[in-house]
Amino acid sequence: MDRVVFTAATGAQAAMHRHQVIAHNLANVNTTGFRAELSTFRAVPLRGEGATTRVHALEATPGYLDRPGNLQSTGRPLDVAAVGRAFFAIQALDGTEAYTRAGALQVNAQGNLVGFNGLPMLNAGGAPIQVPAGAAVQIGRDGTVTARVGQEPPQVLGRLKLVTPPEGERLRRGDDGLFRSPDGQPLPQDANATLVDGMLEGSNVDPIGAMVDLIAATRQYELQMRMVQNAEKNDQTAAQLLSINA
Repeated sequence: MDRVVFTAATGAQAAMHRHQVIAHNLANVNTTGFRAELSTFRAVPLRGEGATTRVHALEATPGYLDRPGNLQSTGRPLDVAAVGRAFFAIQALDGTEAYTRAGALQVNAQGNLVGFNGLPMLNAGGAPIQVPAGAAVQIGRDGTVTARVGQEPPQVLGRLKLVTPPEGERLRRGDDGLFRSPDGQPLPQDANATLVDGMLEGSNVDPIGAMVDLIAATRQYELQMRMVQNAEKNDQTAAQLLSINA
């Protein structure tokens, strides 16, 4: 079989993966705090006997687009948006500390302050925040959570844990949609991180640009598959010529 088939197949696989990533981004255009996933590939020369003339495409992992989405005003006290590169700390299903930009908070039936997918929000000490029954909750710019029951004086329940990845470092996105530090260890509280209340951060996906990229990825895949088909036709033609000469 012509070796071009294997080269074209790696290109088709890369284009298909890029298509999937872009489609996933488009599906989350309206997801609060969503970070667009990036897809890049690197050319790897195939080494062996003779000259290195063939190059395969291999997937690279650049992470996510680290750019804030547009802020949307809601006027709801429990809707908050992190400023800059800060993330909210949240308790994942496996009990570990994870991070998210989604700030649509609420109080569940157990009295916990919860966020993304109903997971508990964490305070500066890494513990869930309990809210008294029937309390009106307010969140300050520094993440301080206060509650007031009826005419009683407001009481401080804790401070939302806000973390900021070190400059030049990015978090790792998990299959659950949450982010974690590269080594999986909790990040320290960023005392300078702030938030705005009454607002939510939208997705940072550019829908028009993503649609253009989706069309380009589709055409790239079709081009690679056409190369495979041409190689197959060449093999068939060569086989016919050899059978005639025989």
